[in-house]
Amino acid sequence: MSDYLDSSRRPDRIAGGVRMVPVTTPLGEFRVWTRRFGNNPRLKVLFLHGGPGATHEYLESCDSYLPAAGVEYYLYDQLGSFFSDQPDEPSLWEIDRFVDEVEQVRVGLGLTPDDFVLYGQSWGGVLAIEYALAHQQHLKGLVISNMMASIPAYNRYAEEVLMPRMDPGALAEIKRLEATGQTEDPSYDALLMEHHYVHHVCRMPAEEWPDPVLRGFAHINKAIYVPLQGPSELGASGKLEHWDRTADLHDIEVPTLVMGAEHDTMDPAHLRWMAEQLPRGRYHHSPNGSHLALVDDADTYFAGLVDFLHSL
Repeated sequence: MSDYLDSSRRPDRIAGGVRMVPVTTPLGEFRVWTRRFGNNPRLKVLFLHGGPGATHEYLESCDSYLPAAGVEYYLYDQLGSFFSDQPDEPSLWEIDRFVDEVEQVRVGLGLTPDDFVLYGQSWGGVLAIEYALAHQQHLKGLVISNMMASIPAYNRYAEEVLMPRMDPGALAEIKRLEATGQTEDPSYDALLMEHHYVHHVCRMPAEEWPDPVLRGFAHINKAIYVPLQGPSELGASGKLEHWDRTADLHDIEVPTLVMGAEHDTMDPAHLRWMAEQLPRGRYHHSPNGSHLALVDDADTYFAGLVDFLHSL
């Protein structure tokens, strides 16, 4: 294995903007992978990837837009994700512990209220909301992308809107495989790809999915994903099942961009509503996008993101 991936041999700094940031946890110190792009003393964005337990890889689409816009940004793999240390410690996979990790990464990277923008996509949006509620004094701005502020509302949207649009036979088989604990069966992923993923996760034929997206899917740490998200891909049933911050959005006072998409797994009407609850919120919609609108409706998506960042 190369030094790039072998955490036992990595220095704190590696060529190419990569830095391993130390993170203290109740079970000891570990290191998380970060990589810096660009240089802007007034605008630095830290990206929180989805999952939980996914990687930064699908966010590599930023590289086609943000450097030219003069944005300094940091991709990073949360603890347990592929490029970071991966301790086999289930007690670490809690929202509050992840939020504390983000704060330690902020300090480690030297981000301040004069320059620090936090971006969270999907599960990263949960962390971004939680971080803002705990530490918004450190923020210049916030981006919540493709993440509703309520998992119960997300589950209702899946049950009442998304599932009825699916082929009934395929949906029944997906639910049967989930109910019998057969989500590792290759037919489960095949059914999801044909009847769900290409419609609501990345709206491209499966054979055309970009390499960073495929790598990210391949590298998901199920030991984190399943306890938090649950085994089902059509809703959340793990530790996140009752997470709901809709009543607290009014407490987030920093400029905030909420990003949604027409074909997302997340209800775009709810995302518009979120922006209205935020004292300094605004909404950006990707009409041709899905959960990965930054990939399948990238021009529209990044036009909105860059406009918001420049407004700060």
